[in-house]
Amino acid sequence: MKIFSSEQLYHADKITTEKEGITSVDLMERAGTQIFNWLHQRMQGAQVPIHIFCGIGNNGGDGLVVGRLLIEHGYNVNLYVVNCSDKRSKEFLINYDRVKNVTKNWPKLMKSEDDFPAIAPQDIIIDAIFGIGLNRCPDGWVKKLIQYLNANKAFKLSIDIPSGLFAEKPVSDPDAVLKANHTLTFQVPKLSFFLPDTGIYVPFYEAIDIGLDAEFLSSAEPLAQLIGKQEAQLFYKQRQKYDHKGTYGHALVVAGSYGKMGAAVLATKAALRTGAGMATTFTAKCGYSILQTAIPEAMVLTDEHEEFLTAIDYNFQPSAIGIGMGIGVQEETVSAFKTFLMKTEVPVLLDADALNILSSHKEILDHIPKHSILTPHPGELERLIGSWSSDYDKLDKAKAFAKEYDLVLLIKGANSIVVFEEKLYINTTGNPGMATAGSGDVLSGMITGLLSQGYDPLLATVFAVYLHGSAGNIASQELGYEAVIAGDIIEKIGNAYLSLFEQEPPETEQA
Repeated sequence: MKIFSSEQLYHADKITTEKEGITSVDLMERAGTQIFNWLHQRMQGAQVPIHIFCGIGNNGGDGLVVGRLLIEHGYNVNLYVVNCSDKRSKEFLINYDRVKNVTKNWPKLMKSEDDFPAIAPQDIIIDAIFGIGLNRCPDGWVKKLIQYLNANKAFKLSIDIPSGLFAEKPVSDPDAVLKANHTLTFQVPKLSFFLPDTGIYVPFYEAIDIGLDAEFLSSAEPLAQLIGKQEAQLFYKQRQKYDHKGTYGHALVVAGSYGKMGAAVLATKAALRTGAGMATTFTAKCGYSILQTAIPEAMVLTDEHEEFLTAIDYNFQPSAIGIGMGIGVQEETVSAFKTFLMKTEVPVLLDADALNILSSHKEILDHIPKHSILTPHPGELERLIGSWSSDYDKLDKAKAFAKEYDLVLLIKGANSIVVFEEKLYINTTGNPGMATAGSGDVLSGMITGLLSQGYDPLLATVFAVYLHGSAGNIASQELGYEAVIAGDIIEKIGNAYLSLFEQEPPETEQA
């Protein structure tokens, strides 16, 4: 699924109305009808009081359509117009008149705090105050209305986007954004739904298809690409009957030091579990027995030093290399890493201490092979690209960094984002249970395992992030968030592959 800018979505609306020979009011009716259908399917006529707060623009017009349809079907509806300006959209005015034609209980005009209605905790609030066209933070009594609604325990449903939240700009006043329980967004989700500072206002969303022009949606260059199951299925490479272990490559994992051998074990095991034909771990001498015991399927090469790496020497040509997990930042290790980078010509995965070394020795950034993969967590990312003022500033800096060094840059988070050639790929799998030690080592091993099998660096990263999150979801469903450890994610990689092609159970309507 693609993520488009507000400007692109307005253009899609225009193209759709022109091609179909309909008006913008007709398109609004279509959108509002889809919201109504969603509600009607779940409520089945229940007489729960529904409070719909409508702005005076097109988002408010959507709310009026929903309100009118609910009234026509016998629901207990209270409509409010948030009168925050003298300007009203044409579509709002038309739908305001249509509401007046179906009920004597006309929308209540709100002009101040004195007009705030009483709302019981068991009621439903529908937010249609501001949409994606909002260009400044709500203030005055309108801000207080949003705070009033946020303080209420009633279920809050936002239409298209929570009021006060911008589609692709940072929030400047967190107190002026509605905290929706659920958002029904039109056609595609918005970029702000997936960033840490703004995604907190959209804990759950569904994209409602309102029939925008398919040709435009397929051809337009998006702000970002959302990676879900449908996209991940296309990434998968089918294995053939006469393939052998050599077909799937020999992964080299350079990891571990005294006290950090777990990183080497996790990364190596993950590379094999993801499908690498063979795997060798290069580590400090103290890790030999640990690795041979923990992963009998892997081969082990060791440094001469007992506790950390002083040289990275291997006697074969690996198909893929992942380096940095738990290697430390000792002076000898830094020197060995520099030498390794200068002699390596194929793309490699750089994680953990490899990134820490790069951050403190920026002069060696130019020696990273083109299309290599960097997988920083937020702290490592900040040390690489500098601090940022907002998530959008972070994305801009990440794009510039990835472009300057021709890299694949993975920004880890609740929605991990892969950056390559100024394009963004946003992952949809994963859960809070994966916030556990070693989870990143597992991901690095998985990316290395896919590289070994011949996936190109971008595809290996995007696919591994999806599978990693999927495996974490499966593990958390069995164990609960708190009980998941990194090894559990590895054990569920196979299930993640299998789930790619499992058919989803059909949705059942409540009687």
